[in-house]
Amino acid sequence: MATENMCHAPAPNTFDEGRFRTVLGTFCSGLTVVTGTTITGEPVGFTCQAFASLSLAPPLVMICPSKASRTWPHLRATGRFCVNVLRRDQEDLSHRFATMPADRFAGISWSHSVRGVPMLDACLARVECEVQHEYDGGDHLIVVASVTDLQDNGGEPLVYFRGSYTGTQPVLGAGWR
Repeated sequence: MATENMCHAPAPNTFDEGRFRTVLGTFCSGLTVVTGTTITGEPVGFTCQAFASLSLAPPLVMICPSKASRTWPHLRATGRFCVNVLRRDQEDLSHRFATMPADRFAGISWSHSVRGVPMLDACLARVECEVQHEYDGGDHLIVVASVTDLQDNGGEPLVYFRGSYTGTQPVLGAGWR
């Protein structure tokens, strides 16, 4: 079978949204806060569970913001953002950037990158990006971005599993081979 012809129309939805969430919730994911600025330079950000590395050469990542996001249009307009990978003890940041407080940056420690992108301090890692492509993804967008800078600060990740925050327990002797 030729792989270039494998795209098909989606199958009719034979299950409800609750079942979809429950089953897909068995896949652990890390939690990030995507930050950037408005055109006028105000810091903005949102919690993003849908983040992944996409390519090593060239270095690309993807994020999937909701089409209903009020923050994503600002980041799209500037073309730059930072993916702040949250540490195990940063549930408060995940909540803060997932809800709608007037100023999500008030009272937290953050700084600007060399390129002027807001970065949250003390995160597990930071990946600074420039938007390359945006695609339709149902009720979300699929954003492909080139990596312009990155930093690993060490620590344990904040993980989301079955609708709850958790951490990781390293498996002895396991790792990439």
